[in-house]
Amino acid sequence: MTITTPEVDHQPFDIERIRRDFPILKREIGDRQLVYLDNAATSQRPVQVLAEMTRFYRDHNANIHRGVHTLSVEATDLYEEARRKIARFVNARRAEEIIFTRNTTESINLVAHGWGRKFLEAGDEVVISEIEHHSNIVPWQMLRDERGIVLKYIPMQPDGTLDLEAARNIIGPKTKLLAITAMSNALGTIVPLDVLVPMAKEHGAKVLVDGAQSVPHLPVDVQALDVDFLAFSAHKMLGPTGMGALWARYEILDAMNPFMGGGDMILTVTMERSTWADVPAKFEAGTPNVGGAVGFGVAVDYLSALGMDAVRAHEVELTDYALRRLGDVPGVTIFGPPSAEERGGVISFELEGVHPHDVGQVLDTHGVAVRTGHHCAQPVMAALTVPATARASFYLYNTPEEVDRLAVALEEVARFFGGA
Repeated sequence: MTITTPEVDHQPFDIERIRRDFPILKREIGDRQLVYLDNAATSQRPVQVLAEMTRFYRDHNANIHRGVHTLSVEATDLYEEARRKIARFVNARRAEEIIFTRNTTESINLVAHGWGRKFLEAGDEVVISEIEHHSNIVPWQMLRDERGIVLKYIPMQPDGTLDLEAARNIIGPKTKLLAITAMSNALGTIVPLDVLVPMAKEHGAKVLVDGAQSVPHLPVDVQALDVDFLAFSAHKMLGPTGMGALWARYEILDAMNPFMGGGDMILTVTMERSTWADVPAKFEAGTPNVGGAVGFGVAVDYLSALGMDAVRAHEVELTDYALRRLGDVPGVTIFGPPSAEERGGVISFELEGVHPHDVGQVLDTHGVAVRTGHHCAQPVMAALTVPATARASFYLYNTPEEVDRLAVALEEVARFFGGA
């Protein structure tokens, strides 16, 4: 089915109105109002998403594609409408190019198994980078060990950006796939896809983009990017957990092997052999997360109404303020690109003399939720020569006042552990 893009009446970016849509932000941790700064791990959900998912289970719950009764038809229509919404959101040519998965991790594994196992041979090269999430490292290492492909990586520079000169030497005639994040979950680095994608295409390589961090925060147009695969997750963009998507060019999906076998992904089954259903059903074996798809679609509606340019502008302004505010806290070292324009709303930092886990625990007593650890990016931590960092990550409902709360709490952490 082809995609038509309706006119969207963008709402003014009214932060107070937006925050009213997220009841969890009114919660108190101890006696402090919650400051939620762990959005790179998962975002919160607006009442619109929660209400529509509840309405689905209350009024329409049924299995899809398998029944002629009213509830099944309604559930099928809602599921496929969600697919169309998501296709429009990333500017896919066809709704069938959206494959529903559990998350970005499953989407990347689908490509590794369904495309990589079929089309990659021993000696073929897959290029990744040093700033990847483990989800875009481990599947290719597994395929390397199984098939004998060669795995290369683009190194990270001290400021958290990629070494593009090294990339020009690494991406070459044997490169069959560039699998690259659009935005680092650990550092917020925005990767220059406009530079790297042409390098890969020059040698006829396919390009997979890990969009887990970029799709929720930046305008994304798969046709303009000229990539072949895009993986992303609902739960990082106001939708439910356990729901993700893989976009890929239809002709590539059509040529790929299924990832899983079972019900609903077949055309025929005999005791001797099976044949596959058309795309996208070929990749969606078993009963899907229909309610999750409905929530995913409503989340996309919410973001579309705000406009992704407005979301990005808000986060640039907030991140710029946070870089300056946290930079004034004694003992804080910030990792990653120096300017807000070069990064998403992610700031990884360390506090001199205090382990990141201790930082996170004390911040929690102030009602401030941040992430601590290696952020599923151990090669990044190794390159920074730190065991872990604390990470504050922002989204469309965060405010400068919350950044102030974080900075004041960090000052108290420093005093607490410094004995001042």
